[in-house]
Amino acid sequence: MKVRKLSLPFSSEMISSLIQGDKILLDGTLYTSRDLAHTRLVELMRAGQPSPIPLDEGALFYCGPSPVPPGKVCGAIGPTTSARMDRFTPFLLEHGLKVIIGKGDRSPEVCDAIRKHGAVYLVATGGISALLSRCVVSRETFLWPKLGAEAVYRYVVQDFPCYVAIV
Repeated sequence: MKVRKLSLPFSSEMISSLIQGDKILLDGTLYTSRDLAHTRLVELMRAGQPSPIPLDEGALFYCGPSPVPPGKVCGAIGPTTSARMDRFTPFLLEHGLKVIIGKGDRSPEVCDAIRKHGAVYLVATGGISALLSRCVVSRETFLWPKLGAEAVYRYVVQDFPCYVAIV
C-alpha cells in the first residue's frame, strides 16, 4: 500500500494514477451530503438549474456531522453508508462529480459509472469520527440549513485519511 498526500481538485491524470488500496491524506474542500441533500440536489439539476455544489472541484462526503462542541471547529464527522446514495450517483457523475467519500460497498452500476466517468470512490474508516474531525480546518453550513445534519456543509480538511476503493 502506498501513502499519498493529495490536494483537491483531482485532475483526470491524478485519478488515473490512483491504485485501489492506496492510502490518501487528503487536503481540500469536502461537501457533506446524505439522502435528503442528494434528493434536493438532483431535483434542482433535473429542473435545469446548475449544481450549487462545484462537483468537479471538491469531494462529496457522505456524512452527517454531529453538533459542534464548544471550542471546536466541528463535531464528529464519520462516513455514512454509501449504498444509500447509489440511486443518485450515476446522474451526479454524468454532471461532473469526480471524488466521492463514504463507507461500504457500491452497486455494480455505480462501480461502472465511476470508471466510465473517470471518477474515484474513496472510503473513510467508520467508527473514528472524532479522530476524523481533527483534520477539519474550517466548517460552514453551505446549503439547506433547515435540514440539520442532512444539510450540506463545506469542510476544508488537511491530512484527511481515506483509501482508494474504486477507480
